Amino acid sequence: MSREPENGERELSLSELAERSGTPPRTIRFYIARGLMDGPIKAGRGAIYSEEHLARLAEIKDWQSKGLTLTEVGRRLAGADRARPALGEPIGLFSYQIAPEVTVQVQANVSPWRLRQIQRVLRDAAILLSGEGEESFDDEDDR
Repeated sequence: MSREPENGERELSLSELAERSGTPPRTIRFYIARGLMDGPIKAGRGAIYSEEHLARLAEIKDWQSKGLTLTEVGRRLAGADRARPALGEPIGLFSYQIAPEVTVQVQANVSPWRLRQIQRVLRDAAILLSGEGEESFDDEDDR
């Protein structure tokens, strides 16, 4: 049940916006939360969207069809499709010395479960490198 307000711009409900754009309501809410599009003109129960929202959804779909990720779409929408800075965001690292000549770095932002897996594998590698493990390296592998 779209309405024509006094300013002449057509107002759409979330279900109408979803139907006209071919985008599920959940995806529309996700795009709003991610900052890819503005929130509704009127929020809450009976939220109201505009033709601008419809145009933005078409724009996002167009860029996605050209292979852009949502992050890249966000940059374009923010005007950040200019040259990228030389350095990305810094990444925290854990360093593990598993042998005198071997240090392994692991990103610090991994989940605790994944970090335990990595640490288990690194312990096994340290044992192998120390010569205490059951397996031995062939002479050919030492090259």
